[in-house]
Amino acid sequence: MAYVPGVALLAALVAGCSAGSGADDPAADSKPGSPTVSAAPPGKYRTLPGSCSAVPRSTLKDLLPGAAELPQEQQDKVYEGTASVTFDTDRKVGCRWKSEAPDASRNLSIDLERVVSYDPAVSDDDRAQDVYAKKESAAGLSGGPSSSVSGTPTGSPSGKPSGSPSGTPSGSPSGTPGGSASGTPATPSAPETGSDEDLRPRLLDGLGDAAFLDDALTRAGSTAQHRTVSVVFRTSNVIVTIEYTEQSALVTEVPDSKELQEKAQALARKLAETISE
Repeated sequence: MAYVPGVALLAALVAGCSAGSGADDPAADSKPGSPTVSAAPPGKYRTLPGSCSAVPRSTLKDLLPGAAELPQEQQDKVYEGTASVTFDTDRKVGCRWKSEAPDASRNLSIDLERVVSYDPAVSDDDRAQDVYAKKESAAGLSGGPSSSVSGTPTGSPSGKPSGSPSGTPSGSPSGTPGGSASGTPATPSAPETGSDEDLRPRLLDGLGDAAFLDDALTRAGSTAQHRTVSVVFRTSNVIVTIEYTEQSALVTEVPDSKELQEKAQALARKLAETISE
């Protein structure tokens, strides 16, 4: 009998095993039927701009006219704004401004939220789209991003009459979306500010990936009229909310819906540019 060294015998056995379990054997390297999961892409934006510095002073002077009559030191304090308390400035920031004038007071607030999805199968943009859609629905403009035909009046998709007036009745609680109550009388400002069709809460065109405007008129206490115009828009994974409010000093005065809407939309466009820089 020929003598085979132990090392040579071991090498022969290893070679035989390798030949029997080659790369052609699917059971050797993979599990049939296992899906390949790829993580959803991150959002476009990873940080947020400073909230109180996001609005230029020239814009604040236009939005807060009463501040121009104050001494310089008080003007500076008004235009500086008050930052919202937040625990993560890369995720959520905000700022508030207020000015007083003999005929009316005005308040401005902006909030910016960077939405992050913690589900690897859902992108940040898709998650932000869901968050925005809930805000749109809460304003009575529901249908979500897929139904956004820009400029569509608020009455049709939500089931409200097509002639619903801009804003809410003066007895409505603050924060109620404009035009949400059925059968309410028209606001006193409608004939003065132009077409009711143009000023009602509605979806907006050409602002971010999706946007809407809400307009609510209420009565503060037993006297002054209080109008709040809100503009909310989404750009990629960032959602911006603007609230611009005027409260008249006299019960007979109604804040001008058209003026507030135009200025709020102009500010929204500026913020969209700032975020994209």
